[in-house]
Amino acid sequence: MLKKVIQTTSIAALFVATLATTAFAALPENATSISVPGQTIQLEQKWDKIFPQSDKVDHRKVTFKNRYGFTLAGDLYAPKNAQGKLAAIAVSGPFGAVKEQSSGLYAQTLAERGFVTLAFDPSFTGESSGYPHNTASPDINTEDFSAAVDYLGSLDMVNRDEIGILGICGWGGFALNDAIQDTRVKAVATSTMYNMTRVMANGYEIKMDPKGQYDRVAPQSADARYKMKEQLNNARWESSKQDYVALAPANNLDPEKDITPETPKFIAEYADFYRTKRGYHPRSVNSNPNSSWANTTPLSFINMPIMEYAREMRTPALIVAGEKAHSRYFSEDAYKAIGSKDKELYIVPGANHTNLYDNVQKIPFDKFEQFFKEHLK
Repeated sequence: MLKKVIQTTSIAALFVATLATTAFAALPENATSISVPGQTIQLEQKWDKIFPQSDKVDHRKVTFKNRYGFTLAGDLYAPKNAQGKLAAIAVSGPFGAVKEQSSGLYAQTLAERGFVTLAFDPSFTGESSGYPHNTASPDINTEDFSAAVDYLGSLDMVNRDEIGILGICGWGGFALNDAIQDTRVKAVATSTMYNMTRVMANGYEIKMDPKGQYDRVAPQSADARYKMKEQLNNARWESSKQDYVALAPANNLDPEKDITPETPKFIAEYADFYRTKRGYHPRSVNSNPNSSWANTTPLSFINMPIMEYAREMRTPALIVAGEKAHSRYFSEDAYKAIGSKDKELYIVPGANHTNLYDNVQKIPFDKFEQFFKEHLK
């Protein structure tokens, strides 16, 4: 009887061992190293902006790193024949644009008015590093502004106690978020701002109207947001097989083929900027006729809202929005939320959202100049 028990026990042990060996054999082999895809990005040396080059400023292509190790590409502008240490402004945006578009126009114009300015491509976009490309992060993109401040403060021509930041469109929200955390930022301005974490989580809180009547509506429900997260997370299965480089479809319509009488007016206005000669740039996510952002990009934006400590902000702030902009509510709500005692909401009469991308007759450069000269001294 004992012999039979021993035999049975031995057979059972052998079966378990065999099963474990078989299961273990299905596991991947031990990892022995990490190989990160290398990036060599050739920076364009010719003038390829959507705006003409000014003869009143000096321009240099520059690079700098953020604290996550990404190398960012920027355009540095300085007044010609500048002497002594000057105040400086870092500029970025819109979300999905590149420094050759709106941010460069703002930077060059403000340099003509006496500032050292830096327009830069955010991490993962344009000529900046970051793999996979065409993705975004509310944390890393906020850090990009602080890294720009680091770089400007390292220049001999810049007074590091006189540095401000300016964010356009989606980068307006990141600029405010950075000013909340980075006490070195002495003044912050936004132009036609978005809060990207809010819009990705809630959808547009306006009526999608072809006539441009943007009455407020309720944000999307928690159930609708859950379904969106399900879709995004299910997309990860295939995206992960491609190192997360899978891209979503183009996010701006073809203005010659796709605009109809039912198209929301601001969607048509975006197309008129990004997909026409007016604002098109081949490195811009928003100008790409075939694809746009990495398809998992919204996940962190939905889950990690920026400006949670807006009430603690002490930095002087100028918030600029167009009177007829669909995005106006972001600026109005941000103005109410921030705790800065020195703050101003400035509404540009008759301007829509994209007017403040490139229309120099509507962009209130006098207002921006006055604000920064008052606070960067």
